[in-house]
Amino acid sequence: MSKMEESKKRMAAFQQVSKEALAAMTEEAKKRTSGHLKETPLQYSPVISADTGVYVYLKLESEQVGGSFKARGAFNKASVLASKGIRRVITASTGNHGIACTLAMNSYGIECRVVIPTTADPEKKRKLEENGGHLLQLGAEGGESETHARSLADLENIFYVSPYNDYDIMAGQGTVALEILKQLPSVDAIFASVGGGGLIGGIAAYIKTKKPQCKVYGCSPEMSKVMHESVKAGVIVNEESYETLSDGTAGSVEEDAVTLPVCKDFVDEWVLVTEEEIAYEIFYCLKNHNKTVEGAAGVALAAVRKCRAQLKGQRVVAVMCGANISPRTLKGIVEKFS
Repeated sequence: MSKMEESKKRMAAFQQVSKEALAAMTEEAKKRTSGHLKETPLQYSPVISADTGVYVYLKLESEQVGGSFKARGAFNKASVLASKGIRRVITASTGNHGIACTLAMNSYGIECRVVIPTTADPEKKRKLEENGGHLLQLGAEGGESETHARSLADLENIFYVSPYNDYDIMAGQGTVALEILKQLPSVDAIFASVGGGGLIGGIAAYIKTKKPQCKVYGCSPEMSKVMHESVKAGVIVNEESYETLSDGTAGSVEEDAVTLPVCKDFVDEWVLVTEEEIAYEIFYCLKNHNKTVEGAAGVALAAVRKCRAQLKGQRVVAVMCGANISPRTLKGIVEKFS
């Protein structure tokens, strides 16, 4: 059996989990995590709305515990693991997932080691260290770090927590959609950035169960678009990724990712954006809203702007997925557009 045939066989098995089951898991995740996490603001943006002719709302996951949406999946997973008596885990991260896992696992008394790439954003590395993260720097990008972490987990017989390839993680991220429907029941479309697909998969499964007429847009940088290409191919296509401001979505994706069938079946449209477009939206949020957002958040807002012609008059949410950007990167962007 070829590698592609093996991957397709695994994907067929994963499709047994329905969107309704994932939506139910998301509602359970909300109950588990509500005592640990914020219900983040949904802020209407009159400035962006005037620019685009679209009613644009910002879901400020940049103000979540740990500075990103990743806390949602991490705290949900930590709760599940603690209930099973697991006391040691290892994970891999480009930064945000590691920060979230360190916070979540510590709160449940679970020892957590984090494998990060050698190219990790310095600000995210600093926050990991400040939060007591036990760090190992292995691999040039996120996918390589995941491979190293899984090998260590097998070698030491400890639990590996994937940043996205896990239904508990995806269900936790889906609580973003649950809150959006509560805060804006009339929402017409949701835009979110895509790396391994945990965030967009959780959002899409919940939305297509509860409000199927609402469109879900997956947004990626042109420089790293593995899930974008994988959805087109029907299997994981780990093409080369290049340096991008959206470091939180960059890198390869595991071949048996449970997120692929969810992304393929429930995400309506896929949008690619340039580095220039990402940088502009980071600057735009700082200038017009006094909000610091990272590259992956800029991806979602850039995609809204790119699709504005087809969204005229609609109520659209852009998920501002995180705020963890290095001061040096932010300074360079501000100097460029000021």
